[in-house]
Amino acid sequence: MVIRAVVWDVDDTLFDYTTADREGMRAHLAAEGLLAGYATVEEALTRWREITEFQWARFAAGEVDFETQRRDRTRVFLGREMTDTEADDWFRRYVTHYESAWSLFPDVLPVLDALAPSHRHAVLSNSSLRVQDRKLRLLGVHDRFETILCAAELGVSKPEAGAFLAACDALALPADQVAYVGDHPEIDGRGAADAGLLSVWIDRGGVYATVEPPVGPRRIASLAELPSLLRADTRFGAPSTFG
Repeated sequence: MVIRAVVWDVDDTLFDYTTADREGMRAHLAAEGLLAGYATVEEALTRWREITEFQWARFAAGEVDFETQRRDRTRVFLGREMTDTEADDWFRRYVTHYESAWSLFPDVLPVLDALAPSHRHAVLSNSSLRVQDRKLRLLGVHDRFETILCAAELGVSKPEAGAFLAACDALALPADQVAYVGDHPEIDGRGAADAGLLSVWIDRGGVYATVEPPVGPRRIASLAELPSLLRADTRFGAPSTFG
């Protein structure tokens, strides 16, 4: 089956979230006078990342809403009680530093240009539409996508099949005519494969580089590999990168 559309994850797929988060938090902690409470900057950044992943998992599981996970990230990291307003204000100051470090990966615009004549494009993110819509506008790629779908508004998140199938429905295409590209081997990679899409795991050698790869997704190290992969028409029995 010919692949007619590509649905994209955003953070750490199109947008270099990890670098922006680390550099933004580094600047924020310095501005807040909090670095002295840690042996090293790396220790503080690692703790922030661990708390973020835990709270994000709660949001993805439907245990809390988007704003609550942000507030809880702040409260747990600071280790003290805070009103919602106090937590929101602290997080908002962090966001100012975080946004100053925003950037696309260098392989993003070339691949979007290369695929523009042949494939339709959409976004499926486990974030909120308010966040990702603004992010894609500021990064200058919002108009590249026909539709932008996010878990907070959909009411279902990756890796649930319903999230991926909602993106297919928005494009009015069957799952076997849609590819999904994301950075997480399980949430993106296995989730999209299980939903029946052509699943492509972009493994940039980051935090998931040592994860045992799941069966199903095709693994690429750069988005520059994507056009040839789509042209190869992997739906006709070509073996997965994982064997």
